[in-house]
Amino acid sequence: MNPQIPDSELELMKIIWEQGGRALYAAIMERLAAAGNRWQKNTVITLLSRLVEKGFLKTSKIGHRNEYIALVSREEYQLLQTQSFLNKHYEGNARGLVLALMQKQLLSAEDYEELRRFWEEKRREK
Repeated sequence: MNPQIPDSELELMKIIWEQGGRALYAAIMERLAAAGNRWQKNTVITLLSRLVEKGFLKTSKIGHRNEYIALVSREEYQLLQTQSFLNKHYEGNARGLVLALMQKQLLSAEDYEELRRFWEEKRREK
């Protein structure tokens, strides 16, 4: 599975994830309209079909309606994206990413402390 999906497909995945990992086509269209997105029916169906082909979604029929079911959770997708980003930009070295975040002050002292506590807890569990 390719960990990268285009922004348009990701927008649909976010709607499905927000609906608990399952959404009817009509509910997806309602959410898009509420967000001011005016994609046409064929565009949305094409994007959903691509996500099915890529293994991110599956479909289920409920009467005459299509329900789209996420096969990848938001958390799984984020992990795939993070690993891909690390490999591409930091040769898989998370330390380089954390240092860059700290140098640009994108990781606050509070964030650092929270990560440190998390690390200590994980170390104690071993």
